[in-house]
Amino acid sequence: MSDTNTTPKKKSKLFPIILAVAIIGGGAYGYHAYTYGLKHEVTDDAQIASNMAPVVSKISGYISEVKVKDNQFVHKGDTLLILDNRDQQVTLMQAEAALGTARSNVASAAAATSAASKNINSTKAAVTTADAQIEAAKVNVWKTSEDLKRYANLIEDHSITQQQYEQALAAKQAADRQLQVLVNQKNQVAQQTGIAESQTHASSQQIGVASAVVKQREADVESARLSLSYTVIIAPEDGYVSKIPIQPGQYIQAGAQLFSLVRENDKWIIANFKETQLSKMLEGQKVYVEIDAFPGQKFDAVVSSFSPATGSTFSLLPPDNASGNFVKVVQRVPVRLDFVHIDNNIAKKLRAGMNVKVDVSLN
Repeated sequence: MSDTNTTPKKKSKLFPIILAVAIIGGGAYGYHAYTYGLKHEVTDDAQIASNMAPVVSKISGYISEVKVKDNQFVHKGDTLLILDNRDQQVTLMQAEAALGTARSNVASAAAATSAASKNINSTKAAVTTADAQIEAAKVNVWKTSEDLKRYANLIEDHSITQQQYEQALAAKQAADRQLQVLVNQKNQVAQQTGIAESQTHASSQQIGVASAVVKQREADVESARLSLSYTVIIAPEDGYVSKIPIQPGQYIQAGAQLFSLVRENDKWIIANFKETQLSKMLEGQKVYVEIDAFPGQKFDAVVSSFSPATGSTFSLLPPDNASGNFVKVVQRVPVRLDFVHIDNNIAKKLRAGMNVKVDVSLN
């Protein structure tokens, strides 16, 4: 039996060095990540947001012409589309015709009032004349009465003839009848004055009614003109139109959203942070932003405001934990971040919905 000589393998001196470097590097990275996490909150659940003005028709009708194309830039007041306006034009003409008739009625009522006023003045003058005639008739009645008394005494003395007495009696009776006739005429004229005053009052009321009708017809004309103006839909703001899903000849309903208008430079960020990340976040804190569309570039922003509720609360079907089985899910809260001094050329290239990564400094 012979002895077998075995040579022990030498251990590599490089492995412990690599292991030590890995442990130190990992520890340094972990320590850096830990200390960094104490002063920062980071999320990539964030997107660019922008104001989108809905383009809505205020009236129903058929589209006559579409003046813009998909993604076209428009200025405030530019014409977007035109509706068939023939019905509105007919309505406007009818309203204008009714307004003309109402104004004619006011003129007629004013003329009737003027005529009635003149009639009142005429009857009042007639009353004054009748009063003067009555006074004269009263004097004549008094004179004939006195004459009749004298002739009655004379007839008893046979100083005058019977014929002379009868003439005095006839004069007295004629004077009485004349006075009565004048009194009746005055009463008739006074009644005519009352009738004329009533007609004047009625005509004045007709003027008020006709004037009210004129105002109503003027309102109808303005309403018709307004409806006619609604057949031309204009841009409410400067911006880019979205995809246009409508065509000429299509019928649209009043109040229906046709498409949207995205404002050009009004951009901000909506970052959805976990509810556990919000304990140290405050408005005004500085934010570093990385936009996926511009790799390698960082932008400055600031925390502007916090949503009053979580994102799930505003969803179409919000969760109801009181029904069914409950599973706790960490909620996210939308936080608005406003850009600080972003370049205008870059701002024009930003589009709503672009993904970004945000880093909030808690210092």
